[in-house]
Amino acid sequence: MIADSVRTDAYIRAMRQTIKPGSVVIDLGCGPGLFALVAVQLGARRVYAIEPNDAIQIGREAARENKCSDRIEFIQELSTNVTLPEKADVIVADLHGVLPWFGQHLPSIIDARERLLAPGGILIPRCDTAWVAIVEAPEQYDTFVKPWNGNNGVKLDCVRKVAVNMWSKARVGAENMLSEAVFFYVLDFSKITGPNFDVRIEAPVSRKGTAHGFALWFDADLIEGVEFSNAPGGEELIYGNAFFPFTEPVQVDAGDRFEVRVNAHLLGEDYIWRWDTTLAAKNVSLKQSTLAGTPLSPSKLRKRANTHVPKTTEEGAITQFVLSRMDGVNSIASIATEVAKQFPLRFADGNEAFDIVADISEKYST
Repeated sequence: MIADSVRTDAYIRAMRQTIKPGSVVIDLGCGPGLFALVAVQLGARRVYAIEPNDAIQIGREAARENKCSDRIEFIQELSTNVTLPEKADVIVADLHGVLPWFGQHLPSIIDARERLLAPGGILIPRCDTAWVAIVEAPEQYDTFVKPWNGNNGVKLDCVRKVAVNMWSKARVGAENMLSEAVFFYVLDFSKITGPNFDVRIEAPVSRKGTAHGFALWFDADLIEGVEFSNAPGGEELIYGNAFFPFTEPVQVDAGDRFEVRVNAHLLGEDYIWRWDTTLAAKNVSLKQSTLAGTPLSPSKLRKRANTHVPKTTEEGAITQFVLSRMDGVNSIASIATEVAKQFPLRFADGNEAFDIVADISEKYST
């Protein structure tokens, strides 16, 4: 992310225009802490660098190297679990993936805006605008379907059906576009209240060709006058574009009109995407979803049924036992010894149980 100079330079330009001497700044999802260090250079009185990943340790070392550890507080935690002693004048966040709809990006932004930003404070970025275009992209399409078109007489249609219900990062050029860019959605981070969306768009075909799917991208508006985009034909960014394939290539003529309904619903840590595509002129009607691209075993589905009566597995029992001993008194070594005694068929001694106890401690303890 840091090596992407287009993205990084744009954020730093936005910071230069918003961070003043004495500002309180949050670097949300700070990674190795570059923006936190820049904020200090720009005169921030206090910077809170928040990141759940171990990459934050690099930020701590970089702060020491730059002799500014006293002005940056590094917090290794999900931002939604963080409470600060003061509110921020500026929040800097780049939690994008290929698209703004990525993991907990939007819930984190919303929560930070509501709880951690001072009245009148500035949120960077301020909005993302998403665009879509129908594309002729045989190479990108082949990554989905070619391995499953049959090999050595083995039929793999069942795998192909799964593959075309997934989307992926791709590099799509302006030469691949069969339609003009069509406005798709705007994410105004000062107003957005939820992570999900459901939109319908029409995309008129501008030239004859073979449609393999559609591409999605976004324009990031950081502050007034500071923007960047991962649009096809623009400067190459780390994000790439999002390519959503059709189940089959579709022959099109200039003047044909695609109607596409796209919705995304955040479920846990990931989005369920659905895209329904209609091309009336060619009698095409496609219905696709990443849910269909996620093979689920009957046993897993059974365990999620509201009538299922769950019973703890041995792994669950071990976790439950360890958690019951994490009372702020017992050490990991002493808990591991107890675990070995409680589950003698699984562990010969505390040394064998230690790694499991340590993993549970890392995940659930303070």
